[in-house]
Parts: sequence; C-alpha cells; structure tokens
Amino acid sequence: MKIVICGGTGFIGKALTRHLLQQGQEVTVISRKEPDKGPDGITYLTWDQIDASPVLLEGTEAIVNLAGASLSQRWTPKAKQSIIESRLKTVQAVAKLIQVLHEKPSIVVQASAIAIYGTSLTDTFTEESPAHVVDFPSSVVKEWEDSSEQISGVRLVKLRTSVVLGNDGGAFPLMKLPYTLGFGGRIGSGKQWVSWIHLHDMVRLIEFCISHPDVSGPVNASAPEPVTNNQFGQTVGQVYHRPHWFPVPAFMMRTVLGELSLIILEGQRVIPDKMVQHGFRFEFPTLASALQNLKEDQAERKV
Repeated sequence: MKIVICGGTGFIGKALTRHLLQQGQEVTVISRKEPDKGPDGITYLTWDQIDASPVLLEGTEAIVNLAGASLSQRWTPKAKQSIIESRLKTVQAVAKLIQVLHEKPSIVVQASAIAIYGTSLTDTFTEESPAHVVDFPSSVVKEWEDSSEQISGVRLVKLRTSVVLGNDGGAFPLMKLPYTLGFGGRIGSGKQWVSWIHLHDMVRLIEFCISHPDVSGPVNASAPEPVTNNQFGQTVGQVYHRPHWFPVPAFMMRTVLGELSLIILEGQRVIPDKMVQHGFRFEFPTLASALQNLKEDQAERKV
C-alpha cells in the first residue's frame, strides 16, 4: 500500500513511518525540507515539490496529515499565529492535492486533538460530544477541524490526539523529569484529567483507521483508562521507584509557562468509544502497563 505521511519527520510521524515500513508498506514523507538522512525505503518530498509536480503522488492510497507547529512553546501572539497558520496551511495543501490527483486516495487521516472538547473535572467525552471552545487550544482545534472539511471526495478521519507517551519526544520525557530528579508530585489541584495513549498504540490506531473502511469522522486517539494528574504522577513514581511528594502550585506553573500552563492545569476525560466499538485492541490499556513498557524499552537501549 502506498501511504503518504505529511509531517513524517516529527515525533509521531517517525514512529508511524517505522511501523508502516515494518508492515511492508510503501511510505512517502512530505516535509518542509528534505532531511539529511532517513531510514532506507522512504521517499522524501517537500511541499514545494508536490505543489510543482502533484503527479509524483499519483497512486497514493492513503494520506496521513500530522503536520503543524507544536503547541509546546510560549504562546506569544506570533507563536499563536504560527500554530494556527501551520495547521490550516497543510490542510489546504492536502485538500488541493486531493482535487488535482486523477486517482484519489481512499482515506485521509487528518490530525486533530482532544482539546476540541474543552476542559472539565467532571464530564466524560466521546466522539459524540460537541466541540466546546473555551480557550486557545480548543479554538485552534475547532478551526483546524472546520478547515479539514475542505478535504472532500475521500473518507476523512479526524484523529483527536491525546497525550502521546514515548521516550523519544512528546510530553512524557518532561513529565517524568521531576521524578528523575526526586521532586515529583501533583501539579495544581492534581484533579485535572490526563487522557493519554502509548506511542505504539497510537501508530497501530492510525494503521487501523487506514485499513478499516468503516471508520470515519472523529476518532479519539486515547487509551480507555484516563487518569487524574495526581494518579499519573503516583504511577510514574511507582513504576520508576521515585517519590511522589512535591506539589507544584498552579500559580508557579502560570508564572513560568504563561498561558501555555492551560495544557497542564486543565484537562479532559476522553474515552475512545469509536475505536472500541470497531474492535481495536489496545496493547497498553492502562497507564502502569504503558510506563512499564517505556521503562523496559529505555533500559534495553542502554545495554
């Protein structure tokens, strides 16, 4: 199967590329510029090359669009503009590509995020829950998903991503760091929800969406057992044998991170109803099993 990954040089994109290659798929990665070196078997193209010669992607059977500037930066006015524009620009580029290809792909998996549900200490959100714009992250994702409606004529999956846990990027290395230093503890009230997914299950879930033609629309990319911030920290402490004792006040996070602290101090309890109903099986359904696997993987690399 010929699969195109936009943003394939990022944290999730790299893992997805490796996984698909192992499954014998033909992978093309599109990025802003060609990397100096990548794994064998991958074709690299830039957005400029695609814009000039879309024929290069004729025969593509699936497109996965993960491209977009990271939210993990201080939200200055300039950064906010970059975050929004980078997402809308790549969605528009994919929509344009679909229009000009003579042989259309069967599916586009378009990245989104669970921030679209807003935040709550008490509510549980499924794919049937409405969008609720309450802050910058939720407004970005709502605009992102609205823009994705430009992608027409193909099956569209809106991949609402939670916190993706892996050793090589994403939020987890920073979340684990205080425990490594012996100063781990709850952040703010500790009652805010953390919806998460292991990186391995994330790439398997994307592959599942591609290979199951009855999956479309919003899909929650989150494990079936979300936890509170305090429970997350306790589990990190238990798995890595580190104390969970040093609470970080909310005002300190706001002082250090500014508006970006919303990602840490607020949250949402998200359940992957659609994936469960379609028969997807998580290899790491609990946080303890996910963290234990990450710990063992890290230990193996050091040997």
